[in-house]
Amino acid sequence: MSDDGELDLNSLNDEELVQQVHDDLYDGLKEEVEAAVHILLGRGWAPYKVLTEALVEGMRIVGVDFRDGILFVPEVLLAANSMKAGMFILRPLLIATGAPRQGKMVIGTVKGDIHDIGKNLVGMMMEGAGFEVIDLGINNPVEKYLGAIEEHKPDILGMSALLTTTMPYMKVVIDTMKEKGMRDDYIVLVGGAPLNEEFAKAVGADAYCRDAAVAVETAKSFMARKHNQMASN
Repeated sequence: MSDDGELDLNSLNDEELVQQVHDDLYDGLKEEVEAAVHILLGRGWAPYKVLTEALVEGMRIVGVDFRDGILFVPEVLLAANSMKAGMFILRPLLIATGAPRQGKMVIGTVKGDIHDIGKNLVGMMMEGAGFEVIDLGINNPVEKYLGAIEEHKPDILGMSALLTTTMPYMKVVIDTMKEKGMRDDYIVLVGGAPLNEEFAKAVGADAYCRDAAVAVETAKSFMARKHNQMASN
């Protein structure tokens, strides 16, 4: 790329530019991503289209390669940072244009666990897919989850754990929700490297999401079901 990166980006057609955004996200090139977002908007692209086709699709590719061990944590963090920069430009425009809202999600890593890369990736991808995301951070006791559910009235609760020792805490949260008679009001999604489908079923979650892309698809399909049920009632 020449010293004047802007010029290069401007000379690309829309399709090439979107492809370039995917590559720049992959390489964690924040300024290039920001420049491309501005150019696409300047060419009359709707903010939602820029978000889904350039940023979300680019991060989906990053997520897949992270899962397959081609990319590692530092690269994913750079990519996520670049996506954040693009989202920062788009967010006010998305709100102004009333981009489709899919639903609301509260997400956090469970008590005793301080891993947050997977969770952050899920939060970002969910936001990119049109969900409002309330991120509780790491090391969340059951009270924190319940407080957030009460305050924000989300559609979905997402819990993440990366340690086999903290995984069982998910059951504590779900059991407490059951005791309070509120479990059925929420879609509960769980994720993290040591988990699997069987574990999710055993603790009473609605689904296990092995990565951020799956989390988005799963959340969307549950939301569609929820809307259909509401419509038929």
